[in-house]
Amino acid sequence: MSLPTALPLTDTANGHRLDFLLVADMVEPGSRVLDVGCGDGSLLSLLRDRRGVDGRGIEISREGVNACLAKGLPVIQGDADTDLADYPDDAFDYVILSQTIQATRQPRVVLEHLLRIGRRAIVSFPNFGHWRVRTDLALKGRMPVTENLPYSWYDTPNIHFCTIRDFVELCREVGAQMEKAVALNAGGQPMRVTLPWWVWNLLGEQGVFLLKRR
Repeated sequence: MSLPTALPLTDTANGHRLDFLLVADMVEPGSRVLDVGCGDGSLLSLLRDRRGVDGRGIEISREGVNACLAKGLPVIQGDADTDLADYPDDAFDYVILSQTIQATRQPRVVLEHLLRIGRRAIVSFPNFGHWRVRTDLALKGRMPVTENLPYSWYDTPNIHFCTIRDFVELCREVGAQMEKAVALNAGGQPMRVTLPWWVWNLLGEQGVFLLKRR
């Protein structure tokens, strides 16, 4: 399921989204990859060109599927909430869910499927615990509208907002091991790994996690 849930920054030097570049660095060359909610195929194309992956995609919108097919990407139409159950265990080396988990109806079930289908899962999402979000709620008494969360409350596709801290707790509940975790600041740059979780939760606009089953 791919929805315009966030607007991550782009590296103007090469035209790729900064979070996509970070995800690509987490994927071993030549891997089998499933991109869940692949949108127009931008991430799959990047992985194919830079990492030489054997990539597949699932996308809910017909427009997105058509855009992917036009790029020569093997993508089918499907819904993360209902169709992941049809995939066998360990079918891929990596299963990626980029900027979409907060738009799913059952985030925990979707995450459990990612960990079952892939030997590793990569999940990225906008952090609802960022200080700008907190400020809007505390001082203005309104649901926040930011560059990374550009929709008003009545038309947003996001139905399960979470913070970095929330997601870490979900990983513990489902028994996922965090191999790598990165928080991106407002400029799209990774924050220092040595910073405590509460700092990431306050200052990170996005979280990107590389997970595996325990």
